[in-house]
Amino acid sequence: MWSRAVDRWLGVGLASLISVVTIWLTVTDRLQLYINPSQAWFACGMAVLLLLGAIASFALPLGEEDHGHDHDHGHDHPSPRRVLGLGATAVGGVLASAVAVLAIALPPATLSAELAMQRDTGSAPLFAGADDVQLGVVDTSGFGVGDWSATFATATSPERYEGEDVTLTGFVTPDDDGSVNLNRLVITHCVIDAQPAALPLSDAEGASDLELGQWVELRGSIAVDDSGALVVQAASIERIDEPEDPYEY
Repeated sequence: MWSRAVDRWLGVGLASLISVVTIWLTVTDRLQLYINPSQAWFACGMAVLLLLGAIASFALPLGEEDHGHDHDHGHDHPSPRRVLGLGATAVGGVLASAVAVLAIALPPATLSAELAMQRDTGSAPLFAGADDVQLGVVDTSGFGVGDWSATFATATSPERYEGEDVTLTGFVTPDDDGSVNLNRLVITHCVIDAQPAALPLSDAEGASDLELGQWVELRGSIAVDDSGALVVQAASIERIDEPEDPYEY
């Protein structure tokens, strides 16, 4: 009896729990902390279908899924392979149960600035910006930190962007040379593939006094430094609370 109950928990039980968490995150507008909002409808829809299927499965009594087969083939002593399989199932079941319970017990949280710094490879996010290539004059009015980071890394004519006004939101981190960067994490599908985007700041008065990870709204313009690289010339930096949607996509 207990064995069958455990089997059901490791199957439809955990599936139901994860489905409920997914639906709850969708209803509370927090699912975007884990996946790209454009895919939220699919995740929530699959969670609803899975939950309905799990509810329907409880119409079967425990053990009915065995279809009446007798699995006792007269083995008095289980084989080492079977013992190993049972042990792996037990460990996996405990870990999966712990993850599911923690998903409910712990509040949704964003990835930290420290993690962004650890993931920073010095290159722009791989999939930042629009997927289609735009020819001619590019409208940068809707550019975020990720878009500008990709532009900074790939621009062959930096002077083309010099003087453009920007209003950007992100968190600050120190650079190796003592300067300050404006950062944002860019997500393609989910937080697992989150990539940091960083913009170097120039003439950012007071930025060095900001704490690591402090969210700010920056107003300024794009400039070209002495080395010919693009930088953000900050005119004003205002401390703000972390936005409801801290990622770019």
